[in-house]
Amino acid sequence: MRWLVGWSSTAAGHRPPGPDLFGAYGEPDGYPDEFGEDTPEPVGAQLLWGGVDPLWAVGDWRPDETRVLIADARTRIAVVGLCGATDDQLLAGLFAARGGALRHLTAWPGSYTVVVQVDRRTTICGDLAGARPVFHTPWRGGTAYATAALPLADLVGANLDFGHLAALLAAPEVPAAVQDSTPYEGVRRIPPGHALILRAGAREVAGYEPVASLAVAAPSADPHSAVDALREALVEAVRTRLAAPRHMPGAGTDPGPVPGMGPADRRADRMPVPGIGADLSGGPGSGTLALLAAGLPGRPGTVLGHGAGAGERLLAVTFNDLAVRGREAELERAGTLAANPRLRHVVVAGGAEALPYADLDGPLTDEPGRSLVSAARHRARFAAGSADHFTGHGAREVLDAHPARLADLLMDRKRRHLVRPTMALARADGSVLVPARVYGAARKLARTSYPAGMNDLAERLRHRRFDDGSAVAGAVEASLAALVWATPGPAARWLTGEALADVSGRLQAATLRAAAMGPGQRPGDFRARAALARYAADVRVLEQAAEVRAQRLHAPFLDNQVVRAGRALPETLRVRPGARAAILRSVLEGAGVGDLPPGWGAPSHATAEAADRAGLRAAGDVLGDLFTSPFLAEAGLVEARVVREALRAGAEGEPLASAGLADIVSLELWLRRLLSRRGTCWTGTARRRAAPAGLTPPRRKALDATGR
Repeated sequence: MRWLVGWSSTAAGHRPPGPDLFGAYGEPDGYPDEFGEDTPEPVGAQLLWGGVDPLWAVGDWRPDETRVLIADARTRIAVVGLCGATDDQLLAGLFAARGGALRHLTAWPGSYTVVVQVDRRTTICGDLAGARPVFHTPWRGGTAYATAALPLADLVGANLDFGHLAALLAAPEVPAAVQDSTPYEGVRRIPPGHALILRAGAREVAGYEPVASLAVAAPSADPHSAVDALREALVEAVRTRLAAPRHMPGAGTDPGPVPGMGPADRRADRMPVPGIGADLSGGPGSGTLALLAAGLPGRPGTVLGHGAGAGERLLAVTFNDLAVRGREAELERAGTLAANPRLRHVVVAGGAEALPYADLDGPLTDEPGRSLVSAARHRARFAAGSADHFTGHGAREVLDAHPARLADLLMDRKRRHLVRPTMALARADGSVLVPARVYGAARKLARTSYPAGMNDLAERLRHRRFDDGSAVAGAVEASLAALVWATPGPAARWLTGEALADVSGRLQAATLRAAAMGPGQRPGDFRARAALARYAADVRVLEQAAEVRAQRLHAPFLDNQVVRAGRALPETLRVRPGARAAILRSVLEGAGVGDLPPGWGAPSHATAEAADRAGLRAAGDVLGDLFTSPFLAEAGLVEARVVREALRAGAEGEPLASAGLADIVSLELWLRRLLSRRGTCWTGTARRRAAPAGLTPPRRKALDATGR
């Protein structure tokens, strides 16, 4: 894990110059340290700047991933991550931020976090997708912040927030349920598209993106111009990563003794290949990135002098699932794409050992996530990749149309554009009644207010109504279930009544606060942003759980500029069947990449559902032991007997939502790893550790007739 961490204190001056990145920064006659010798410091950190408002970079950051520029004695900027801006652009953004304009700090290509300090005002910008979040918590009269929640929880000794854990299971894609909380009490998350502003310890959360008005229809965008803008954003995102310095993992280092292996074998076994590579699954997202990276001018492949085709060919990795069949067509398309002379193809075969739930051991991640149960499956693919590895994560969430966008079209009086998606659903279902049902559901959503939608979800949770949307369903049923403001999560049906009542209360409290203003956007746009934030959070967990040492995973579709370009695509273009593949095909053609194989971008009939069920069957005994006396039951979130029965039913092939079972198992694994850890993220005499009280849920107040 890698993160930034710092704080803004209430002290009125600066410390004398210390051994920070600038050496002599500060005033010689400044104030002494506010906390004396008891000031904690993060373990394994690099001090970016000191003073009463310090900032550290923690973890194995590469030298080119941390940049700090000073405009004057009181104005400075730190950019951590992969950023394509030049020093002059960073300084221009710093001066703009000094005047209050924050959006400039988020408009450079790449994936990064920006921290700006002007006198005693510190600004930390989050990203639009939520893959690089910012957290904060009160500390010693001021505010501590970080790009990870666990260090802040360790700093203040925060206990577990059981209400947040219940919301993650009951309604993970509903911002009103999850709110700005984290698994740790008192540690808060800023929403995507917002920045945290600290002034001498006082905090403020401000948005930097313009909000669309509900009073008028959304401005019509030219589809061709929108696709061109998306192509430019994607090409620039890929080019930025190709232009970054190349790294050679393991050069001159020995990862440690392994029986039967010499030093060279150990390095080859434990380190990724030097250079740049990409996933090549046969799908449109990863295929687009691989072809763009291979086709752009330059040398996207391995470092000169290392490996076959040094400096010329990009390493393309395809995962071949031998335990579950059904993706033969995608594998064939991947092989056809890999015939490109600028690609070097590697196929990673995965059998029963690479199924979900096959390997439940792994590192502690910052937060829980569904991908914990499949981390070993992804790690097998990443380990065969390069030091810098492209993935297609986020392409579906950024480019596809959420079913609720049909209601947005009705609100904008674009009814004729509902014909194509409804007829496609009718052909898939074989019923002539589908268009009328879909139109009726979209019309109802367009006329339903946000508070009414949240109250409806609260009632469904309280009365355990999970008939639609929580179980496995066809395309029509799933689309109809998504045509609402909010739906229960796939794991909600297995929660206790007490946990569901807690989440229902959170929803009603949030509804009362938002009743006067609403969410400020259309229901389809609201659902799409919430789904993207949820997916980006799980991608972040996956990167931590499946991390390969010295490797960097790149997801250009989650970059700020790519997300903005995706949001600018007109809804009339999004809702067409096969829109994502058509858009990415146009992107590739505009970049000079053609000759795509027949059927490229066609949806696969095999889903992760089959792999999940095969994994449940293979790991039945292990999961049964895991839920003999689960921590989730001790916390009052589930009943062990109910979960064991659900796991058994899922392994036997009953129509259950396997994603919900993955949520429950992942949260149980995460709790066990958190509570069994030793040590902390901080040094000092007063160091603490997260969850010191263990699994001691707070005493819940009795609910009144209104559920409050």
